[in-house]
Parts: sequence; structure tokens; C-alpha cells
Amino acid sequence: MNASRRDLLRFASLAPFAAAAAQAQPPGQKSMIGVPFDKKPLVRMGFIGVGGRGRSQLQNFTAVDGVSVTALCDISKESIDRSAKMLDKAGLPAATVYSAGDHAFEALCKREDIDLICIATPWNWHVPMAVYAMTHGKHVVVEVPAANTIQECWDLVNTSEKTGRHCIQLENCCYGYNEMLINNLVHDGVLGELTHGGAAYDHDLRSILFSAEGEGMWRRAEHWKRNGNLYPTHGLGPVAKYMDINRGDRFEYMVSMSSPALSLAHYRDSTTPADDPRRKETYKCGDQNTSLIKTAKGRIITLEHNVSSPEPYDRINMIAGTKGIFKDYPARIFVDGTGKDEWGPIDPYKAKYEHPFWTKQGELARKLGGHGGMDFIMVYRLIQCVQQGLVPDMDVYDAASWSAPAPLSEASVAHGSAPQQFPDFTRGHWSKRDA
Repeated sequence: MNASRRDLLRFASLAPFAAAAAQAQPPGQKSMIGVPFDKKPLVRMGFIGVGGRGRSQLQNFTAVDGVSVTALCDISKESIDRSAKMLDKAGLPAATVYSAGDHAFEALCKREDIDLICIATPWNWHVPMAVYAMTHGKHVVVEVPAANTIQECWDLVNTSEKTGRHCIQLENCCYGYNEMLINNLVHDGVLGELTHGGAAYDHDLRSILFSAEGEGMWRRAEHWKRNGNLYPTHGLGPVAKYMDINRGDRFEYMVSMSSPALSLAHYRDSTTPADDPRRKETYKCGDQNTSLIKTAKGRIITLEHNVSSPEPYDRINMIAGTKGIFKDYPARIFVDGTGKDEWGPIDPYKAKYEHPFWTKQGELARKLGGHGGMDFIMVYRLIQCVQQGLVPDMDVYDAASWSAPAPLSEASVAHGSAPQQFPDFTRGHWSKRDA
């Protein structure tokens, strides 16, 4: 009763997030949990966005047997031409091209000879393109983050449930060598009952953000208008896998804070001419964003984002429990009762816990490159699921849950680090779902 008007306004502003957490499933929609792909020995694909990242994915998909490329879409003639040469070099037939404007992708999505569409475009196009593709009967794989707002997360979930089409976020870090090995180790109980984890995307992207091509043409703009963790999934996805998020546990709420936004302006001023129009830009996103996530089981996850500072690459990739702890960068492990009170290498665990995908496909994966081979392993597994009619490893609920920290961190920062509730995108099914 004694709450100030300021407090009332602050908590009122959080109400949409509480409401979003309680969305009921609309009539006619069915959960996509446990839904397998229809078996497709030949997977016919369309690609929307074949710039740098899109071409990398094109290379990975065409390296898998049983994949054909039906159509390519991009507004850049150079990107289309380079992609066409890749197909020719791979000995594949030429694909139909769609490039007449921002909505050329719609014609691609309407084709009946496409089973799966890969979307690798600027972030603001991910949800409109994914929704359109699913509405026209296509399964979708979309680059990270899958969505930028809570409403967009729900749009993906509702469209997937309504159409019965999968929407999968291409979170390649879940398929890294260390991540897959540690996931096996964790689920075999080596670290005991899990208590906390750590995740990050700490990656100096200053030169990319100020590049005159590729992501430099759009990604820096996100720093003008948003302040939070703009890119949460690379670090968070693997930790979510360790903790069985949406499969017995779920993200419940988070708090977040950001440092001052200084480093991008400093970099710009030290590398660009005095008359460069970018000198007039004002950056809103703090150099460092640090968040804490609490899960329904009481576990905590620290989550960092920093692409503006001069520092080495780090995803933290930490997971701890009642029997031990693993930390990456560099990879090291400590298990209670196994020796001295000091870190040890993970090498002794490789014989038992190396994932079979890496044992069987690791040589080809590393040859293709793609973040050390994880990109190919991800694609190989995805196509395996489609060809064999399996349930995918990740689903639309993971795409929504792992993307949600971006808008929730923005809201928390804007409201003095006030807690923000995660929507339950599974609508309660997380508690009854096997890992």
C-alpha cells in the first residue's frame, strides 16, 4: 500500500512479460515435442541468405549425401554467383535463383519441391522468413538468434505448432567436440547432481562491426538501439543441454546489467577518418552484459555478452555439480576423489565419452572447417534426422527459450536489473518430458 508511483509504474511495465509466460495453447495447435520428421531419404533444400554464413552452411549441407539444393535466394548478385560456383564445384545441378527484392524469398517458400529451408539473413528477417516458410509447409532451420523479441519467440512456437513444421535454431556450439563429450560425461553422472553453469559470447567483433561488407552492413546498428545480451545462444545452448532445459528443468527468471558503452566509439575514433559519417553514431549497448538465470530446479547460470572489447574469444562453457566441475578455455576438469586438488586435462575421458559423431565424422568435419568442425557435425546430424524420420535434437521450444535472454536482458537492464520471468514456451510439458 505504501509503494511509490515510480515503483508501481516500474512493475506495471513488467506485466507483459508475466502475461507472456502464461499463454495458453490456441485451439487446433499441437505440441511439437517428440514429433519426428517425415522420413525423406533425399532432402530437397532451399537457402535464403547466401552471404558469408549462408555459403558456409551451403558447403556443409552439400557435403552430406542425400541433399539436393533446389533454390537459392539473396539480394546480392555476388553472393548468388559465388554460391552457384560452389554448387557447380560440388557436382550438383544449378539451383533456381530468387533475387528480385527483399520479398523474393516468398516465391522460394511456395515451391513444392523443397522439404527444408535454411535461413541465414540479418536477425530482423529471421522470424518473418521462418513463419512464412512454415506456413507454406516447409521445415525451417534458422541462424542464431532465432528471434529478437518475446513476441517473435511466441510467433515461432505458435506457427510451428499450427503447421506441424519444425523450426530449429542452428546452434552449432552444441555440436562442438568438447561440448558433446562433456554432455555425455555429465549425463553419465561424473559431475554428480548439477548446481550451476557458466556461458558467454565474448568475441572481439570490432573489425567485423565496422566492416563495409557482410555483417558490418547491419549488425552494428543493433548497438544503436538495444542494451543487453544481443547474442546469447552460443554459450547458453550447450549449458542448456547439460541441464536438460525443457526436458525436466527450465529457465525460470533472469536479472541482467550492462557496463558503459565505450569500446565501439573508442575503436571507431582510433581507426576511422575524422569526417567518417560513422563518427556521429551513438552506441547504446554496454560493452559487457552480465546476466544471471535461475532455473526451476534452483540451478543458476551466469551468462555474458561482449563483442566490443579487446579480449580473447571465450564461451566459458562451465558446468558444475556435487562431484566436480568442468571449465573450458582452456578445457580442464576436476572430479572429487580422483587425485590432487587441482585441475586436470579432459584427455583421460575421451576414450569413454567422445561422441560417436566425432569418432566417425570428425576427420571430414575438421577438413571442412566451420568453427573447428562443429558446423558440419550439426548439419550431418540434422540431415540424419530428416532422412531417417527421427525427432530432432533441438526444437522450436529450444529456439525460443535460448533466444529469450536477449529481450529479457534488455528489459532487466532498462528497469534497474529487475527480475524478468521466462515464458514457458512448452506450456508445462518441460516437467513431463524425458531428457
